[in-house]
Amino acid sequence: MNWLNSEAFTLLGQHIIWSDMIGNVLGLITLALGWRRSLLTWPVQFLSGLVLFVAFYGHLAGSAGKQTVVMAVALYGWWQWNRTKDRAQDGHIVPRFATWRERGAMIAAAAAGTVLVALLFKAYPSLSWDPWPDAYIFVGTIVAMYAQARGMVEFWIAWLLVDVVGVPLNFANGYAFSGFVYVIYGALVLWGMRDWWLRSRDGARPVLEGAPA
Repeated sequence: MNWLNSEAFTLLGQHIIWSDMIGNVLGLITLALGWRRSLLTWPVQFLSGLVLFVAFYGHLAGSAGKQTVVMAVALYGWWQWNRTKDRAQDGHIVPRFATWRERGAMIAAAAAGTVLVALLFKAYPSLSWDPWPDAYIFVGTIVAMYAQARGMVEFWIAWLLVDVVGVPLNFANGYAFSGFVYVIYGALVLWGMRDWWLRSRDGARPVLEGAPA
């Protein structure tokens, strides 16, 4: 699978490698499917993590390890959506806003997780070139995926916060394709957040007996 780490093409003077391109395109598809509340979002997310795991395995153990966590959360999301998908008439999950307790727990987990992961990256420099922003993006991604698995509208906000750091970091590290994909992520996140926000409000309205569906 060495071809995954070979150059696919050059864009604006940046060398785009196959794993970077394939993994991020799959990630983009995952976000679009999440917007549509499709159960396929989780298998595609798992496949994206698998591609990057294969690309990193053997020479970037830290990056490969991070992808195993992403794949594990994708499996959780698949299980969670399978368990709750029948709550909506269209067979998809019903978006909802997180409770204040859930929001506080996610913020605390994101803060503590970022510090712990960053300290781990600093203790083992081979795991990351930029410990703090890399930890922030990694932990933020896990929190966003967890919130998505629970059907929370706030998962879009978590993705926006990841994008704020992810875009400049990818361009600075020479991952131009990832940077461009993160820009597109931002646009999809805004549209997706609007859609989930409206659906959560519709889902909160009681259905009157005898009223048309």
